[in-house]
Amino acid sequence: MKQAINPVYRKRLFAHRIGIALSVGAMLVGLSALIWILATLLINGFHGLNLALFTETTPAPGSEGGGLANAIVGSLLMVGLATLVSTPIGILAGIYLAEYGEDNKVAQLTRFVTDIMLSAPSIVIGLFVYAMYVANVKHFSGYAGSIALSLIAVPVVVRTTDNMLRLVPNSLLEAAFALGAPRWKVAMMVRLRAVKAGVVTGVLLAVARVSGETAPLLFTALNNQFFSADMNKPLANLPVVIYQFAMSPYDNWRALAWGGALLVTFSVLALNVLSRTVFTQKIPN
Repeated sequence: MKQAINPVYRKRLFAHRIGIALSVGAMLVGLSALIWILATLLINGFHGLNLALFTETTPAPGSEGGGLANAIVGSLLMVGLATLVSTPIGILAGIYLAEYGEDNKVAQLTRFVTDIMLSAPSIVIGLFVYAMYVANVKHFSGYAGSIALSLIAVPVVVRTTDNMLRLVPNSLLEAAFALGAPRWKVAMMVRLRAVKAGVVTGVLLAVARVSGETAPLLFTALNNQFFSADMNKPLANLPVVIYQFAMSPYDNWRALAWGGALLVTFSVLALNVLSRTVFTQKIPN
């Protein structure tokens, strides 16, 4: 004779199955939307990928041909400068928070401000840089765009560095202190070295975050139809060019927008894959 199932167990089993079903359903909905977006991007963007995309500048309205060479170079210059600025600031701030931020009011305030900046809309940062820098120098520039991107990247690097350094076991730090190493040397030569792959991952994720930002660049770097590497002038960049070309009535511009969108997507995907494979590192015990 089949043994009766406990009613409490039966209720919990039913709730468990309902929860699993809802979770799987939500996952399928999310994956379906993601696959749909990527498929649309691949179908439309693949036709825009050609040699001219990387060698020619953006075309005039209504003209045929052209590419995104000026926008690609402009994006590389601004993202590169933003990375050079935000990386040392973010890493040093993260080290300070991990080493001296336990019961420090300044560190607590820094964490609070960092969390706010992480969730702040990028357009607000763009408007801030516009008011503080662009409005004073009276012109848009690549430097202004790099400042805006740096303000977005710094909090990502700070939080990643802080969280990674906190994963280092105390036994490793105590062994370094027992050998007579000063605290700054333990922080730089032992603690940071133990999680260097995780810190590099945070930097790559910050680069991926700022690579596709459009709103702050509209108020800082704006755009430039011609090829220019002068960071003190308006500078072409992929996000703004994609934004402007995608809404244009010209088929050629829309094709270039799809190609640029696919290029940005592949670049961000490559950075994410790189950060999760090449720079994966286990924390020492």
